[in-house]
Amino acid sequence: MATHRTYTEEELRYLKMLSRQYPNLRAAGTEIINLQAILNLPKGCEHFISDVHGEYEAFLHLMNSCSGVVRERIDQLFAYSISREEREQLATLIYYPEEKMELLRPQIPDMNEWYRVTLHRLIALCRLVSERYTRSKVRKALPAGFAYILEELLYTHGEEVDKRDYFENIIATIIEIGQAPEFIIEVCELIKWAAVDHLHLVGDIFDRGPRADIIMDSLMKHHSVDIQWGNHDVLWMGAASGSRTLVATVLANSIHYNNLEVVETGYGISLRPLSVFANEVYQNCDVSRFAVKLTEDGEEGASEKDQLLSARMHKAITVILFKLEGQKILRHPEYGMDDRLLLDKIDYENKCITINGVTWPLEDTDFPTVDPNNPYALTAEESEVIDRLTASFRRSEKLQRHVSFLYSKGSVYKIYNGNLLLHGCIPMTASGEMMSFNLDGKERSGKKFLDYLDVAARQAYYTPPNTTERELGMDLLWFLWAGRNSPIFGRDRMTTFERRLIADERAWAEPKNAYYTLYEDPAICDKILKEFGLEGPHCHIINGHIPVKAKKGESPIKGGGKLLVIDGGFCKAYQPTSGIAGYTLIYNSRTLRIVAHQPFVGRERAIRENYDIASATTIFERMESRQKIKETDIGHELQARIDDLMLLLEAYRDGAVAETHRNQ
Repeated sequence: MATHRTYTEEELRYLKMLSRQYPNLRAAGTEIINLQAILNLPKGCEHFISDVHGEYEAFLHLMNSCSGVVRERIDQLFAYSISREEREQLATLIYYPEEKMELLRPQIPDMNEWYRVTLHRLIALCRLVSERYTRSKVRKALPAGFAYILEELLYTHGEEVDKRDYFENIIATIIEIGQAPEFIIEVCELIKWAAVDHLHLVGDIFDRGPRADIIMDSLMKHHSVDIQWGNHDVLWMGAASGSRTLVATVLANSIHYNNLEVVETGYGISLRPLSVFANEVYQNCDVSRFAVKLTEDGEEGASEKDQLLSARMHKAITVILFKLEGQKILRHPEYGMDDRLLLDKIDYENKCITINGVTWPLEDTDFPTVDPNNPYALTAEESEVIDRLTASFRRSEKLQRHVSFLYSKGSVYKIYNGNLLLHGCIPMTASGEMMSFNLDGKERSGKKFLDYLDVAARQAYYTPPNTTERELGMDLLWFLWAGRNSPIFGRDRMTTFERRLIADERAWAEPKNAYYTLYEDPAICDKILKEFGLEGPHCHIINGHIPVKAKKGESPIKGGGKLLVIDGGFCKAYQPTSGIAGYTLIYNSRTLRIVAHQPFVGRERAIRENYDIASATTIFERMESRQKIKETDIGHELQARIDDLMLLLEAYRDGAVAETHRNQ
């Protein structure tokens, strides 16, 4: 007689719960077969993007093109059958289907024939990019209105003699009833969905560029995404949480870069309280050091009066910011930033300041709201202004929706398929040790410190208002933004004070953490990876944050290939320094490759002239064999599910759990 295994009470409780979903041997066995089949499919394509900084047109183009993956598949399928010009037009159609069809319609003599040929090409391409997925997964992604027809076209091969008429009749009917344009749009969207299985956004969605809110809207529609918070992201997260300091920082940055469109148009936040206050209090003040940075378009559109008002607003909010930052530093001596208390160091008589033993002349000491005897105290008017602005950030429904998404999909770091993703750095000492921090009476470094910060960042948003926990959380968000050697900021100090008030650029230096020198050493990279439980030839650290100076010969590949810097370089202000528009990363089942991009020519020109972002791809790592889903994190989860179902099968056969059937 066969011996039956003995089940613990916990095992039986779990297996009985699992049996509700798989009530008999057949149901459990079918699911095991399904999951086992999925494990043997090729690993999906991962797309890594970083530092998009509000440049929504370039970001959306890279998302549409999947950093060249879509064009690569077009060439793979049609390189020898259609011309390069036709392939470029097909790529643009996939990126911008509605706009491209509108542009082409007056130029094409027989639109129905164009629809027929184009649908054939798009279906063939869609079939190619979706072949790595199960039919079930593709079915779930199909648009509701065309799901049945699309599934028939995808899995019916028109070149088969017996199916040719069936295939052609479907396409002919779509055209005949006037549904071709809508159908083409849906097929293009499906191609882009299938080209990339998962998106990683390695920080800095906000600031510099015009419309970070449009980027956030796009990310919220993506089928599979994670986000590693950048310093500019935690800045907006803190402002949305109700941190007056970070609200002041957001506004000072936005005004300085003449980028208020995202604040006012994107999030519906009125700056009237600040403009009225600034015009009254700073009317007779020198504001030359606070002139905003104007683009060529801004110079044409901004009157002298507007520029003067912007400078006054910039100065007013920056003084408020200096005061609020000082209050934070005084409240948290554990941050070790007393040397950044600068308002009380100003020598008004001699118009200078001494910082770290060096005396610098000040270009501006005209601060009507600063009391030299109590420099970090807000005036009643300043307090009212910043309170009203903070309330507006808290009331912005769209901003709150976006920040809630950042919290749900984001984290300080992420481990995914053997890679450690983080925006900034792992703070390190010059000797190569992980830097230790004591922020609440406990020493932490490395992974434990980042885990602590992740929890504190969530505390700022989710704990009730006006509680100690929320205040501490918001202060920690400011520390992540500008704190000494913060793992997201990664520098010794943020010299906003010096940049605004001291002409000598030597005072503006912001020394980087030793990490940014040490990461050239493969042994240091291995040490960091091991700290996060990662070892092996295909494990990497993937960073954003610091632009790679490509025009000076700097490589984004560090530590002998162990670390990759993919600062997107989207921000136009950074491109003269980097020489390019940054990097993205593609990790598929066969290779890991880094893609260097040139600046985007603009959406309108891309649609009109079939311009793509000029890119150069470098394959720097090949897999020994094609990776399958069973080797990925999702594969490990599926294998655990299979193991549980195998145990359920055994329990059914042993009689430890009773089967049920539909007719019972």
